[in-house]
Amino acid sequence: MPVRCMIEKILDVAVMVPDGKEAMKWYTEKLGFRVHSSEGHWVTVGPSRSETAIHLCEGKPEPGNTGIGFVTGDVEKEYRALSAKGVRFTKKPADEGFGMYAMFSDPYGNEYWLLGKE
Repeated sequence: MPVRCMIEKILDVAVMVPDGKEAMKWYTEKLGFRVHSSEGHWVTVGPSRSETAIHLCEGKPEPGNTGIGFVTGDVEKEYRALSAKGVRFTKKPADEGFGMYAMFSDPYGNEYWLLGKE
C-alpha cells in the first residue's frame, strides 16, 4: 500500500551563485524570469507562470548539470531568442529519441535543460 504524502508542492530548488542580487539580474534580464522574493539572502526567481522558484543561494558555485528542466513550446525558437540575449548554450537543439531539447548555462556554470512540450 502506498504511503500517503502530506507534502503539497515543491517551493524552490537551490542553485549556488556567488552573489544572489547579481544573479537575479541575469535571470530576469536574460531568461525573463520574475522575482519571487529578494529579502536579504533569500533571492528566488522563476518563470512567470511557475509557482516553483530557483533559490539563488549565495556560496561557492557548483558548476554542472543541475538536473533542472524548463519546458517550452518551441525549443529551436527559444534557443534563437536566448542566444540573441547572450545566453550560452552547452548543447544546441537536438532530438535524440525522447524529444527536442537543448542545454544552457548561467554565468556561474549552472547548466539547465530546455525541453520541448510533448
